[in-house]
Amino acid sequence: MKLIQLTMAVLLTVSMVSCKKNNNTGGGATTKPLTAQTIMNVSYGTDPLQKMDVYLPANRSTTSTKVMVMIHGGAWSSGDKADFSTLTNGMVITDTMKNRLAEYAIININYRLSNGSINLFPTQENDIKAALQFIFDKSAEYVISNKYVLVGASAGAHLAMLQGYKYSTPVKPKAIVSIFGPSDLVDMYNNPAAGNTTLTLALAAVMGATPTTNAALYTSSSPVTYIAAGSPPTILFHGGNDPLVSASQSLAVKNKLTAAGVVNQYVLYPGKGHGDDWGDVLYKDAFNNIQAFLTANVQ
Repeated sequence: MKLIQLTMAVLLTVSMVSCKKNNNTGGGATTKPLTAQTIMNVSYGTDPLQKMDVYLPANRSTTSTKVMVMIHGGAWSSGDKADFSTLTNGMVITDTMKNRLAEYAIININYRLSNGSINLFPTQENDIKAALQFIFDKSAEYVISNKYVLVGASAGAHLAMLQGYKYSTPVKPKAIVSIFGPSDLVDMYNNPAAGNTTLTLALAAVMGATPTTNAALYTSSSPVTYIAAGSPPTILFHGGNDPLVSASQSLAVKNKLTAAGVVNQYVLYPGKGHGDDWGDVLYKDAFNNIQAFLTANVQ
């Protein structure tokens, strides 16, 4: 009898220790909430430019934590993720988004840049897709949901729209934020902003072709090609006097989204250029609009 009692006591002790261990590793209701985490320069490919900065919020979960992917601009041939992590008219964009949308994981990515005959388009498109696949595959490790928002500026906005409208894998974004992004590369080539033919030559250099020599490439690389009834809700910002990307590029997206019955918002800042002259007031207005749009459309 004493042996049986001793055996039962040992088994009970082992069981209690096992339960305690499970609770501490996330298996039980008493799991400690996750703390915020920042992971810089995470590689999603073998090229030195295929890196991302990952900002994970506290108390995240795979059901509720939304994901904001930020894509920098630079005419597909320059720029860096640091552009979103430095001051823009007194505001750090990554910090602004983290403060305003604290429930989001924010992932700020780099991609390979076009340089002469190296990394011609669609290298950049392919990198965005690869980056999203990497993030999606890390969902359990990062403890994030499949509710994505793509945010881009200039060429980054083009890449955000192209990914969001063209692909539904690895995940279809819940919303897109386009800040003065190109949308129709054929029109951009034929009708450059302010009639500046230097922009035409720059686009042809990135594409490695013109619409005449490779019409299929220009069409397949234009976000407007893929807008349909199921496209993600989109908010667009543009300066009325943008010298690099004509405001007609955002207006074309708005019109096509509206015709397809897709929720959208077009914010035009008359007389303003390509972001460098927007100032604190307009950037605050833009952030207010982004926050309200995402709150309403990303559930």
